[in-house]
Amino acid sequence: MEQNAMIRQAVMEMLIKKTPQEMQQLTQDIEKMMMYYRCAMREVETKFLVLDDQLSMNGERNPIESVKTRLKTMRSIQQKLQRLELPFGREEIEENLNDVAGVRVICGFIDDVYMLADCLLKQDDVVLIRRKDYIAEPKPNGYRSLHLIIEIPIFLCDEKKPVRVEVQLRTIAMETWANLEHRMRYKKDLSPEKLAQIADMLNECAEMSNVLDLKMQEVRDIVRS
Repeated sequence: MEQNAMIRQAVMEMLIKKTPQEMQQLTQDIEKMMMYYRCAMREVETKFLVLDDQLSMNGERNPIESVKTRLKTMRSIQQKLQRLELPFGREEIEENLNDVAGVRVICGFIDDVYMLADCLLKQDDVVLIRRKDYIAEPKPNGYRSLHLIIEIPIFLCDEKKPVRVEVQLRTIAMETWANLEHRMRYKKDLSPEKLAQIADMLNECAEMSNVLDLKMQEVRDIVRS
């Protein structure tokens, strides 16, 4: 209900000059579109939980520590469209925004990240749109994660609809670093010198967390052997 209220508010702000009928139709279209994204997000979450169950039954391990889902808010969608200089509309959202629905998979080890990504992409109803490997090539601030933009079908009572979902796979150490970095990023009251100092320290922490990931994987491999 809260999401639907935000949809209506965004539509009202963007289409104040539209007729009531036009605003009502767009509101209904956006609400339906967001329902599609929620369904696709749940579908991807289920796929990973099934993979985790299968690997556990095979006696290998539980590669997944947790699965988190996130649906972009209307305010965030509206702001991103504005940055792209695009009008607010269903087609603009579906064609230009790939991260409305997001699934984040937290793994114990780096090789679990790649293994799970491969398992997902082998499924015949999953289409890879884009892949960005920030583990192999971290961002300048030290951010590490494997990003996949995929498209999957959702099946409704009267239609089959392809929907895009952003999938992020990362280790526990990468997730911890990203959460702390996110908090620091919004400390707007700090001086430029302090912000630069924090950026350097966060980058150093990112390198340390990567060393931890590699060392923990090495320990795990010794235990397995």
